Order: sequence, then C-alpha cells, then structure tokens
Amino acid sequence: MLKNYLGYDFPINHSESKAMPLTDYRTLGRSGLAVSPLCLGTMTFGTARWGSGETGSRAVFNAYVEAGGNFVDTADVYSGGRSEEMLGAFIAEGSLRDQIVLATKAGFAAGQGPHTGGNGAKHIRAALAGSLKRLRTDYIDMFWVHVWDSVTPAEELLETMAALVRSGQIRYWGMSNSPAWYVAKLATLAAVRGLPGPIALQYFYSLADRGIEDEFLPLAAEFGMGVVPWSPLAFGLLTGKYDRAAVDSAAPRAGGLPREAARADEARPDGDKRLDGTNPFGDTLFTERNWAIVDAVKAVARETGLSPAKVALAWVTGRAGVASTLMGVSRVEQLRDNVGALDLVLSAQHVAALDAVSAPDQAMLYSLFTPPVRQHAVFGGSSVQAHAVSAARG
Repeated sequence: MLKNYLGYDFPINHSESKAMPLTDYRTLGRSGLAVSPLCLGTMTFGTARWGSGETGSRAVFNAYVEAGGNFVDTADVYSGGRSEEMLGAFIAEGSLRDQIVLATKAGFAAGQGPHTGGNGAKHIRAALAGSLKRLRTDYIDMFWVHVWDSVTPAEELLETMAALVRSGQIRYWGMSNSPAWYVAKLATLAAVRGLPGPIALQYFYSLADRGIEDEFLPLAAEFGMGVVPWSPLAFGLLTGKYDRAAVDSAAPRAGGLPREAARADEARPDGDKRLDGTNPFGDTLFTERNWAIVDAVKAVARETGLSPAKVALAWVTGRAGVASTLMGVSRVEQLRDNVGALDLVLSAQHVAALDAVSAPDQAMLYSLFTPPVRQHAVFGGSSVQAHAVSAARG
C-alpha cells in the first residue's frame, strides 16, 4: 500500500503492480462502470496537421477494440465536432454501442457568444444534445465537464448533471480542468443532497507535470473518484522524438485547442509532431526540467530495451489512484506501443530515478504535512497514523 503525506492509503503502486491487458477492467471511481486501464482518446480523429483522417482513425479505433479496449473518450470541440461524428460512425458500423463505454465533454466554447461554452444549464444541455446527434446515440456513459467556467455556481451544475442522469441521457459524470475546491464542493453537495455526484477526475498528469498530486489525488481518494490522466506523454515530449537544438532554433509555437478539422484532401506531413506547431501547451513544455526528465526516461528505456513512450506511460498507469489513462494516438503502431506499456513493470530503482528527476517544487503549506514535520511539530515527537479504514475510501 502507498500512503501519501496526507495519510491516505492507495491500493496501487509501481512495486505492487503486475502486467495487465486491456481486458483487465476496473471500476471508475466508486461506481459500477467497468473500464479498460487505457482509454482511447480521440482528439486526433479528424484534426488538422497532427491528427488522422477517417481511414487512419478507423484503423486505430478497430485495433483498440480488437485488443479488448472498451473506454473511448472524445469532446464536442475536437475537430469542430468531426471527432464525435467519426466515432459515432465507427461504433455504429460495428454495432458496438452496448460494448463501448462512451465518454464526451462540454465546456469549451464551440462558437461565438456567451452560451456556446461554459457550465451553465443552457449550454450543457445544448452541448449534450449536439453530441448525442453526432455520436448517433441516445445516451452518454461518461459525461465530462471539460473546464471550469469560473461563474456557474456549483449548486446549478450539480442540479443540471443530476437531472441529466435521471433523464437517462447520461449514466455518469466527472470533472476536468477545474479547481480542487470547486470539485470538493460539488462532491460534498451531492453527498448531502443524495444526488449523483462526479465519479472521476480527468486532468493533465505525467512525469512533466505532477501538479495534481498535492490536492487532486487526495481529493479523489476522499470522495471515491477515479483519476483519468490525459496526455501522459506530455503531447509526445516524453517519447524522446524532439531534438532540443531544433526546438530551440524554431519559431515560437502558439497555444490553442485543436478545433480545426482537416480537409478531405489534406494529408499529414511526414515527420509532423504535435508540439511542432499550434498546440494546447505552446512552448511551455520545453523547459530545462523537462529536458532532464526526457533524458532520464531515455536512460530507463535503454536499460530496459523498451521505448521511452512505454516507460513514461508505465510510470503514469502505475501511479496511486489512477483508474484508467488516456492515450492519444494517430497511428496503429503507436497504439500497440502504448498498449505494450501495460506489460511493463518498472523496477523500484527505475521508479525512484523517475520520481526524483520529476519531483515538483513543494509549496510551503504542503511541507507542513510531511511525516517528519507532522511527527515533531504537530504530535510532539509521537508517531500518529490515520486508521487503515481510510483505505476503503478509494
């Protein structure tokens, strides 16, 4: 068992993990929704420049399903809705709707005007209606709030999502890209009012960014929510395919969402990489710290004889509290390499090396909760541990 500095017990860590196939289903949070350990992200489906067209996207989807995967994730803004349209067609072609755990999102603006985005009931309901049409279904298994809009009261959002669950249009819901206090308020209100609350969190989590460890992993453990990391390879940075000299000499990269769908006759350029042009991170991932992390991942890859992508993904899938990990691929060979990470059990030495090089700076507040400080400054030199009943929370 792994106990973090807040005293929460987590059932999974690297030293205890075992190789697992996509059919090693697990429940998402405290729910009955069984999902694969890797979720197929479809932000690449139909996306201009670094995405994949219909033929390539269909091949990726089919390969994932044939390997036993059942959890597929999209969003209303991906490729201007084209990602949902493709996914809906692929599912319908194979008569797979009952087999697939289908997830989509709403929150980012899909057009111009105050009600084309956000968390208000007007937009959430309109966005869901559009997604249902594009996905060719009458219900969504997992509906994510894609981003916090900073204005909608938690009470309104909770009532909206609970009503959608009661209507049968969604089965479960979760939160993404929102502050911990807001998610905690939603979960608390749901518990007090006896309403269906969020069952999972979807956040950026990788060796390049471990920011969710301070608040969101303990939050998930406390409220029984599963964690679904997105971009575990940091948009491809951790695959080791970026040359630092080339990156440093290139023009600045703009930040932005992949809204633009590719033209029917548009082919993806050879050697095209996601961080080479406009991307959600811009240039912010190219830091001294992250280049050092890439070097450490490459070193582990050399010692294990595996790809850097497998090493970086195995680190994420084995982290405490992680239920399923999003993988965004545009080629079948990338999918197979990612799935191969499930067969990799990192050694304690390799985990320690990766943990050390990627360790984030600790804020002063959280240093007060470390076991040594707690023992000497709070409990007068005595060792006091939370009772093991906390393990049942996850």
